[in-house]
Amino acid sequence: MHLYYYLIVIVIISFITMCFYISDKHKAKKGKWRIPEKVLLSLSFFGGAIGGLIGMYVFRHKTKHWYFVVINILGFIWQISLGIYLLYQFGW
Repeated sequence: MHLYYYLIVIVIISFITMCFYISDKHKAKKGKWRIPEKVLLSLSFFGGAIGGLIGMYVFRHKTKHWYFVVINILGFIWQISLGIYLLYQFGW
């Protein structure tokens, strides 16, 4: 049951993160006030790495910034690791 809740949280945070990346991309095109990079990076690292990676590569946003790639991949690794831990610790 713990893994089930964890997956729900990851999906929700990833969706929110992807929406933030898309919103920032639109704001960048229109020259409007942007979402701070630390917000995008924090969302990606703390649960939204899948959404961050989708936002980066599907919507072509922040792909030239190496630290976005690194933070999203590190976030993805630790989020998968925590999922595996929960699976083995508590079962499905």
